[in-house]
Amino acid sequence: MALVRVKEGESFESAFRRFKKSCEKAGILSEVKKREHFEKASVRLKKKSLSARKRALKKQRRGWGD
Repeated sequence: MALVRVKEGESFESAFRRFKKSCEKAGILSEVKKREHFEKASVRLKKKSLSARKRALKKQRRGWGD
C-alpha cells in the first residue's frame, strides 16, 4: 500500500507526484493491469515462454559476449 504524508507547506501537485512515484515503485498499477482480466494458466505459460524467447533472441542479436 502506497502512503504519502503531506509535508508542511507542500503543494498538492508535489505530494501527488510523490504518491504516483511510490505507487510505481510498489508495482501497484502493473498488478492492477495483470488482474484486470482473468487469464488461464495455459495462456499465461504461452506468454511467458514467448517473452523468454524474445529476450533470448534480443540477447543473441546484441552479441553480449563482445
